[in-house]
Amino acid sequence: MTIDRRTILTGGAIGALATLAGCNGRADATNRGNFPVRYTDAQWRERLTPDEFRILRGHGTERPYSSPLDDEDRRGTFTCAGCGNRLFSSATKFDSRTGWPSFYRPLDGAIGTSVDTTLGMTRTEVHCADCGGHLGHVFRDGPRPTGLRYCINGVAMDFVPARS
Repeated sequence: MTIDRRTILTGGAIGALATLAGCNGRADATNRGNFPVRYTDAQWRERLTPDEFRILRGHGTERPYSSPLDDEDRRGTFTCAGCGNRLFSSATKFDSRTGWPSFYRPLDGAIGTSVDTTLGMTRTEVHCADCGGHLGHVFRDGPRPTGLRYCINGVAMDFVPARS
């Protein structure tokens, strides 16, 4: 199977590759790091759904176009499904046509990043600054004003609508 950059950017191959590569059980610093919100794996399993645990704690990837948050267009805030940390404003959300909710800027202090070399490439992983939960990745092919695309698993987030 041949995979080019366009295929990866459109999301057609990421979900399949992530599953094949076993990107749903990697343990690293986001599980052991010095974050303000910390629980044991057993406590995380009690707090999270199995899909949330697989993605947030095991660095999994949801299937593209599977999250209702990809189509969410109301005003509000996207928060970490693990700890409730405010991550992204709906004002920075855009349709990247990749199948995952995408944003061009996180809220100040909301996220951290690390190097991810799984799937035979080097990417920048995005995690919650408060609990270390894996959110997704950031790429340099986004819109102005930042040129960044934070490609985030919808399962890793909750949406809080703005009050009218």
